[in-house]
Amino acid sequence: MAKARLFAATLGLLAVSALALQLVLTLQATHSQSRNIWSGVWLFVGYFTILSNMLVAWVALRGALRADGGRDLQWRGCAVTAIVLVGIGYHLLLRNIWDPQGAALLADLLLHYAVPAGALLWWLAYPPLRHIPSRSPLHWLAWPVGYAIYALTRGALTGFYPYPFVNVIQFGMARVLVNVVALCAVFVATGYLLRALAHARQRQV
Repeated sequence: MAKARLFAATLGLLAVSALALQLVLTLQATHSQSRNIWSGVWLFVGYFTILSNMLVAWVALRGALRADGGRDLQWRGCAVTAIVLVGIGYHLLLRNIWDPQGAALLADLLLHYAVPAGALLWWLAYPPLRHIPSRSPLHWLAWPVGYAIYALTRGALTGFYPYPFVNVIQFGMARVLVNVVALCAVFVATGYLLRALAHARQRQV
């Protein structure tokens, strides 16, 4: 299991590095606007991308400390599902709305492509050792639902909505709730696909 632990450690450190770079860039941007450090941190933790990368980092680094490389950690399937959707969603819906350069481009590539690809490879190369219960992808849904509640509450209090599809000011609550339900349905479908892929890999290794 040494290879599984090494892979988990590498993924965790990749996610931590990406997060650290993005945090520095965010703090620099808020400082240039004469805003304090807490404003930068508050902005930083407003994004599903950031929180999902944090979840991957936490799960992967925990896995690196376990004899099995974290293959059966409870939150692993949720973390991989979330970060895979971060990559897909960003590529399909968000990558054309801004044009990062320099260090910002590196952070963008790490958070939205490298970490999602690494997490998916981790899942496939070292699938869970145990059978994944059929209800598990429904339990993983707690992550995006919790984020939706958090983002909408933040938006109602501050007027800041991190993504266009949850912008209540622009689209209204009814439209946003439809968007949230649709994204949650995609999350569950992705979870079941990853579950099926894991079980297929279990039969091969």
